[in-house]
Amino acid sequence: MMRRINNDSGQMLLATGIILMLSLLAMAWFGVSVASLGDPYDTSNGEVLEVTNSFTEVWQPTIENRSSTLVADGADWQEAIDAATNSTSADLMRHGEHRGVEIILSDISATNNSGVFTITCEVGIADRGARLKTTSHAVVVDLT
Repeated sequence: MMRRINNDSGQMLLATGIILMLSLLAMAWFGVSVASLGDPYDTSNGEVLEVTNSFTEVWQPTIENRSSTLVADGADWQEAIDAATNSTSADLMRHGEHRGVEIILSDISATNNSGVFTITCEVGIADRGARLKTTSHAVVVDLT
């Protein structure tokens, strides 16, 4: 004669497996939905080139205007050039951050030739899909 045992452990194991699978499915669904929040990179987007053009258009006049203002306020020529160069480079880096492009200015130097300053720097501009490095970008500022 066969004895029947009432054991619910198999049903509990099945229920636990179903709950685990539903949890994993919910996490996977959430991961896919979060991953699709960002827009895919558009290769026709020319932010790096646009920022490069705006950099070359803005770099010299901004340094010239700021240094002229500082000299008019009584600053030394070299101090004025250094302060104008540093503030302009900081502003351009922030401008790049707002546009989603990283602007890195390195090796900034200014040489003085009787009040005519030559300011050189290396510029690196990049976003997540493109990188452009222009070496030794130079501008001339005349404070005489």
